[in-house]
Amino acid sequence: MQVHLVDGTYELFRHHFSPAGGHRNAAGREVGAVRGVLRSMFALLADGATHVGVACDHVIESFRNDLWPGYKTGEGIDPDLRQQFDLLEEALAAAGFTVWPMVEVEADDALGAAAAVAKADPRVERVVICTPDKDLAQCVEDPKVVQYDRRARQFRDAAGVREKFGVDPESIPDWLGLVGDSADGFPGIPGWGAKSAATVLAHYRHIEAIPHAPGQWEVAVRGAAKLAASLAQNYEHALLFRRIATLELDVAVGAVDDWEWTGPTDDLAAVCAELDAPDIPERAASK
Repeated sequence: MQVHLVDGTYELFRHHFSPAGGHRNAAGREVGAVRGVLRSMFALLADGATHVGVACDHVIESFRNDLWPGYKTGEGIDPDLRQQFDLLEEALAAAGFTVWPMVEVEADDALGAAAAVAKADPRVERVVICTPDKDLAQCVEDPKVVQYDRRARQFRDAAGVREKFGVDPESIPDWLGLVGDSADGFPGIPGWGAKSAATVLAHYRHIEAIPHAPGQWEVAVRGAAKLAASLAQNYEHALLFRRIATLELDVAVGAVDDWEWTGPTDDLAAVCAELDAPDIPERAASK
């Protein structure tokens, strides 16, 4: 058995900003991104997926906004995109997919929690986390848990994480704690870049293990003295940013059997009428 875990918010953004993303229905409502996501989900089923969970950000803000004032918010999101958040959840549920709408935590957290549940199930041979988001790289674990970028059609195992970021999956939160994440709104530690963080963490693995004195470092890094001083001066921020980048796994996502797709609900036709997508119920009926 394989389990597919999909980042619904990422998919919504991806389809909204694609060249063919826009479509207004007869009432003038923008529905193009939801149509695109729903069609792609049935394409996933056509490719053989059987157990599927979709995590969505019901709101953009989460507990992380209380930890760091600059953390991402819903400010500036295209209103045509924002008003499709609820519609996406409605459409996915009508299509028969398991949906996790997140409020206090984020979609990434639900994906991480579901990956942990699926990994622990001996019946599951592989867990496929469908998102290119670097946060989810921390969940990758050979041989059972992989990331999959559906747009690029690329899988990423532990070796792929090391090739991409220079560290093992377990060090991804530490790497983000040092480097920061502009997309999520936290800056990292001054002076630390992707290469220096990777070099140091490939050896020490976690922030606590990095000596504060550069003369004690067992790896050669350009500008080690400045890096060590910056980390010492901003140590609490480094730990805070790592905390922000670490996925919350205590999220109620149910069990693997709950995620099996068994067909659409009776609401699918009405939802697809609003989406101007008569082809989608036909795709559902062919499954």
